[in-house]
Amino acid sequence: MDEHAAIILKESNQIISRLQILSVFFQEEVVYKIYLRSQVIHQLFENNEQLSIDKLELFHLQFTTSVVELLKKIKKSNEKNVTLIDEEIRLNQEVIEKLNETLQNEQSFLAGRQHQSLKINNSLRNLFEVLSEHSTDFPFVKNITQFSARFAKDFYYTISSDQLARLINYDSSTVYVNSAATIEKKLMGLLCKYDFKTEFLYGLKSGTMVIEIYKFTAIDRYFLFFPSRNLFLFCTPEEIEELDFSHTSSEKAKMIQEMAYKNDQLKSNAAAVKTYIPPEIIKLLQENYAKISDINFLDNLSNFDVQANILKTMLNTDML
Repeated sequence: MDEHAAIILKESNQIISRLQILSVFFQEEVVYKIYLRSQVIHQLFENNEQLSIDKLELFHLQFTTSVVELLKKIKKSNEKNVTLIDEEIRLNQEVIEKLNETLQNEQSFLAGRQHQSLKINNSLRNLFEVLSEHSTDFPFVKNITQFSARFAKDFYYTISSDQLARLINYDSSTVYVNSAATIEKKLMGLLCKYDFKTEFLYGLKSGTMVIEIYKFTAIDRYFLFFPSRNLFLFCTPEEIEELDFSHTSSEKAKMIQEMAYKNDQLKSNAAAVKTYIPPEIIKLLQENYAKISDINFLDNLSNFDVQANILKTMLNTDML
């Protein structure tokens, strides 16, 4: 075998190897058929030195090279589209993780309400004793404001400054006051009557100020705790207007489920987009395969210039 033939056969093997890789990537039947047929034609020239090796080079120039370049262009275009899908999946996953974190925090919040109620009940019981004995002892249990500091940002409902002012307004003649706290007299009396048994209902916030709303467990009465002033006053639900209670854990869980399902769909779409070949190009490749499979293909190779150049034309369009 002369050097000229060896070079053409080497280049032919390289082209066919690239075509094989692309056939595996796209998993498209017609691409695999073109690869197999190209290999057969290559072997035909490799095993028959009497055939003009230049026809093998012409075959690749007119058909195989164009197919390889066209498929590479499609692959590159598809990968850009997959990148966009991957970015959407990533952003959705970030939202899912934040929602999951919120749900986990919400479980901690729900569990912590009972502990906070216990702290308030014990503090009020201590306050009653301090007021009764005219003691200077500090009545509040340790870390009584830790609950609001941890959860107010995410779980307390926003009210206006005017609403806050109305809620904490009181007549000084109706309250007990000492150095540690201020509490409405009738509220203290009701707390004593029902053995200081109350439960945390919800929290409110206005800027950096917070209020906690508690309910008697035995009766339908409510009071507030304003930590900034250690203030306890009666309140009624009617005093809290236009609160947004819509952000429930069930809605967040539903959103997580919907976004996870959307991500599953996007992942499936990405897999399909990655190996997608437009129908019109599939048709063109099928025509290409039909031509190179013709038994008289090599005899008519020089007559296929126009048809083969259709593939090259596709490379210069904006179709992809």
